[in-house]
Amino acid sequence: MTLDGTDLRILQLLQENAQLTIKEISKQINLSMTPTHDRIKRLEQEEIIEKYVTILNKKKLGNPLVVYCSITLDKQQKNHFEEFEEAIKQFPEVIECSVVSGSYDYLVKIIAKNMEAYNEFYQKKLSALQSVAHISSSFVMSEVKNTTVLPL
Repeated sequence: MTLDGTDLRILQLLQENAQLTIKEISKQINLSMTPTHDRIKRLEQEEIIEKYVTILNKKKLGNPLVVYCSITLDKQQKNHFEEFEEAIKQFPEVIECSVVSGSYDYLVKIIAKNMEAYNEFYQKKLSALQSVAHISSSFVMSEVKNTTVLPL
């Protein structure tokens, strides 16, 4: 699918505020409402727009601690990766998990209300996983940039 300047502008507007109405978007891109609506529907059907979400303030909801864990599995075998990934998906404290290259296998982003809560998660859930050989935790002291907006 080829995206033109109008498509890119729509995507930029929706990334900044997914609650914009068709009327508001059409006004900003100088297009009538029907073609604006059609373009958005096409972007959704082509899965360029995957979904619409609400970003919550983790601090105000009582989870100010952000921890990045570098995790190495005991064996780099398919069944160990599958077991780890299925387990990690079940932990609500984990908000991101990526397979990475380099000296460890996964980079996991975790939120917690405090150090005690993270320690409990670490001891009772994360380190209890059979396939985990090593965990290195890095604690976020300050977020310099945190965005979901992709460059277009």
